[in-house]
Amino acid sequence: MRSLFLKIFLWFALAMVLVNLASFVTGIIVERQSERRSNPLAPTFGVYAQTAGEVFERDGQAALAAYLERVERASGIHAVVFDERGAEVSGRTVPAEALEVARRTTESQPFVFEFPHPHRPQSPEHQPPRPLVARTVRSPRGALYTLVGEMPRNEGPGPPPRLGEPGSLRFGLHLLAERLLPVLFLGGLFCYWLASYLTRPIVKLRATTHELADGNLTARMSDSVTRRRDEIGYLGREFNLMAGRIEALVEAQRRLVAGVSHELRSPLARLHVALGLARRRADQEITPALDRIEHEAENLNEMIGRLLTLTRLESSAPGLVQTPVALAALVREVAADADFEAHSRDRAVRVVAAEACTTNGAVEILRSAIENVLRNAVRYTAAGTEVEVTLRREDEGPRRQAVVTVRDHGPGVPAESLTDIFRPFYRVEDARDRASGGTGLGLAITERALHLHGGSVTAANAPGGGLVVELRLPVT
Repeated sequence: MRSLFLKIFLWFALAMVLVNLASFVTGIIVERQSERRSNPLAPTFGVYAQTAGEVFERDGQAALAAYLERVERASGIHAVVFDERGAEVSGRTVPAEALEVARRTTESQPFVFEFPHPHRPQSPEHQPPRPLVARTVRSPRGALYTLVGEMPRNEGPGPPPRLGEPGSLRFGLHLLAERLLPVLFLGGLFCYWLASYLTRPIVKLRATTHELADGNLTARMSDSVTRRRDEIGYLGREFNLMAGRIEALVEAQRRLVAGVSHELRSPLARLHVALGLARRRADQEITPALDRIEHEAENLNEMIGRLLTLTRLESSAPGLVQTPVALAALVREVAADADFEAHSRDRAVRVVAAEACTTNGAVEILRSAIENVLRNAVRYTAAGTEVEVTLRREDEGPRRQAVVTVRDHGPGVPAESLTDIFRPFYRVEDARDRASGGTGLGLAITERALHLHGGSVTAANAPGGGLVVELRLPVT
């Protein structure tokens, strides 16, 4: 479970459920105890018990039995009386478990209402057991008497069954639906809102971070986050401050590179003019040195051009204008130009296959990306070999990609350098010689161009020798 929103929501929901269940059970227990302590039968049974004790002490057992008979005819309550020793003093039929109920009464808790126990024996008439009520009183002579009455069967619905008794499950579900479910529903809505409130700014921060990483240096956290006065608001303001500093540094670096590259063009132009004048007056001994100067000047001019291209790509990230580009035609066109140049080096470029694919992008930037890979392959492939170019389409569910594969037959690249060759100015150790190496910017330009178009570029050593470079672009 990796979602922070889900973690917060579930933990708050679990805590809420536990608290409500505890409150629910506690409420039932308190309600039960309250029902027992404040039963409306307590005053009536107190009068019956007090009168029974007085009648017994004044007139004896027969008078007590007659009094209890009158009570039963009037209220339907079959009652008996126990003394302090637990002996029944009225001479009447004692209900089952009556003595046990009487022993549970004390002066501090003189009233007990006992619900029918499911295992209590039935009456001789095979009627179900009835509730028992006990009331303890002290007579005028100081003796304790306990009146135990068996409630009539037509006394009404009575208290609800306890847990573990018949009907308790249905009653528990009824209470659950009536009391607990609305609380859980409202609590769930609150937990959802709270989890969303806590994680929404983090989601926004993540999205803004992705924008910044993708090259949109103007990406900032919204005012709804930065106006907050808590830690998340502080984080949003610090992020905006960091993003502003990064934007200023990157823009300064871009301006520096562009300015230096532009200013170097003028001395190079004057150097070419000076070389032309020097060649007119030079003899055969100086000509090789002038050729070397001209070669290095051309390399420097190429490097400056690529630096300017890379700077333009970095600057055009947010507002890149894209149009539909037919990749098959573009690949064949670039391969034809590269093949023309390769023939002068006893090499060739061949398009093995090119499926029809269309992508959205800037055609000149994509042309430069493919061209840099092909020129690099032509430079390093062995003499008398071909650079093989393939364009195919891959469909993996909703994801559709065009894959341009360029394979040469050169020495390849060390495995530890396969990802580094796309860094600006990175050069493999074996190719540092200017006679075979380039400027170290071509593949970096390709990587940046593919990234701007939502694609990627990777390199791998071919099993039979050489390097395989794959350029992937989304297909429209």
